[in-house]
Amino acid sequence: MARSTVIGEVAMKKHRGFTLIELIVVMAIIALLASITAPRYFRSVENAREASLRTSLNVMRDAIDKYLGDRGTYPASLDDLVQRGYIRQIPPDPVTGQSDSWQMLPPPADSMNQGGMADVRSGASGKGQDGVPFSEW
Repeated sequence: MARSTVIGEVAMKKHRGFTLIELIVVMAIIALLASITAPRYFRSVENAREASLRTSLNVMRDAIDKYLGDRGTYPASLDDLVQRGYIRQIPPDPVTGQSDSWQMLPPPADSMNQGGMADVRSGASGKGQDGVPFSEW
């Protein structure tokens, strides 16, 4: 009886761990799943960043238009919009991550209101997923 328990223990020790083949198969499956999901994840992050940029630009442009309608002149800077309560704070550019990278554009030359800023664009280099540079949005 003692001998059968020794053989049983030896047999159990052989089956306790995973073989190298089993580990390689599992790692291959994990790598396959990661290679499928990683590009989708990064694409969704880029989509969210671009959507946030579009929203920030729309909010700031709307505030500039309201400022012009209320005061009859364009704001001198984004800080004027904050100080007068048209926006709570200058949003960070989602692409650069900084609030001071926005590019302010002057009013058109044929406009009666000279001075100040009539439009705002992203100061980020690079292009969106549609191929249009961020600085042209």
